[in-house]
Amino acid sequence: MTQNADATAHSHPNYMAIFWWLLVLTIAELIAATMHVGPAYPHVAKVLILVALALSKAALVAAYFMHLRFEKTTLSAIAMTPLILCVFLLFMLIPDRTSPTHLHGPASAAGATAQR
Repeated sequence: MTQNADATAHSHPNYMAIFWWLLVLTIAELIAATMHVGPAYPHVAKVLILVALALSKAALVAAYFMHLRFEKTTLSAIAMTPLILCVFLLFMLIPDRTSPTHLHGPASAAGATAQR
């Protein structure tokens, strides 16, 4: 590949346009964080919207400011690794959140043994 062809293939991105997109996404995050959704699973919709906006912002930053636009596998690994880890940790913590000892706490169990 010649130097001229390489320069046109990797031209400088419009950093101000990326900045404005990030600003719009940040404003959308603020609006999503303060919105009130229906009574059935209200936080699930809000969390899904916020995660989608955060992933899109992370993809923009990684693609343009970290210059990973032409490295699709690296960009995918950067975006997907934390998401996979968060989902894994959430599933690992489900038994702790649903167990009866979590609802009553260890302090009440210690108090019950002290009363005997």
